[in-house]
Amino acid sequence: MAGEASAEQASAHAQAHAAGTVAPVDPSTAAFFDVDNTIMRGASIFQLARGLYRRKFFTVGDLAGFGWEQFRFRLRGENLAQVEAIQEEALGFVKGHSVAELRAIGEEIFDELIADRIWPGTYALAMMHIEAGQRVWLVTATPVEVAEVIARRLGLTGALGTVAEHVDGVYTGHLVGQPMHGQAKAEAVRALAAREGLELIRCSAYSDSANDIPLLSLVGNPCAVNPDRLLRDHARAHGWRVRDYRTGRKAARMAVPVAAGAGAIAGAALGAAAVSRKLRG
Repeated sequence: MAGEASAEQASAHAQAHAAGTVAPVDPSTAAFFDVDNTIMRGASIFQLARGLYRRKFFTVGDLAGFGWEQFRFRLRGENLAQVEAIQEEALGFVKGHSVAELRAIGEEIFDELIADRIWPGTYALAMMHIEAGQRVWLVTATPVEVAEVIARRLGLTGALGTVAEHVDGVYTGHLVGQPMHGQAKAEAVRALAAREGLELIRCSAYSDSANDIPLLSLVGNPCAVNPDRLLRDHARAHGWRVRDYRTGRKAARMAVPVAAGAGAIAGAALGAAAVSRKLRG
């Protein structure tokens, strides 16, 4: 249910914003990117919590709790129980607020807290797919309204995210299904592929977490980005690509797949160099 709901919203959102844009050269192929620790450093939901705190949605004690969860996330990696707990708290704080309000706040939070956390190497990989005429979707446990903001500001096609229930444009404090995590991501991508006519064997996916092995296994071109230990081991055992941008030395050595070719390498280098300017443009 969660996957279908997210796919439906993602398709509708992408179509609504497609007017005047260039149609994809290869509409049957797409790339899917996890957000937390893949596209950006740390957890996007924590940055959302920081932004909501600055706007007096909750107290400093509540923020401290989010901070502790962010520390555990960076130290141990994500798990479903942790994601569900954070989502439940966040939903309580936005209950009674409007979807339009959260979207507007998401725009501000991107500029304040997220833009500087984008990994240039991963962003360059996403741009390679865009430049190749493919669509690129984010797949994240972050509320879909905020995920869509991130995708649009990065110049991507759209986002699959956690869907919060709302009635007449106002949040009820409940989810539609489960958070977009683990197996739910694979279900959402499968549902989106059916809607959009994607051939998953020709698609790519990128993530840092072993929790996303179901998503990575769904496509023909999986890639572990900044992987946790379990995902790194799994990727090596299955011959998947591995990219690590957590240090400058590793980023310089591993930023672009060798098979990408000289043109793609040049494009990735330009994308990485221009990331700060484009994100703030």
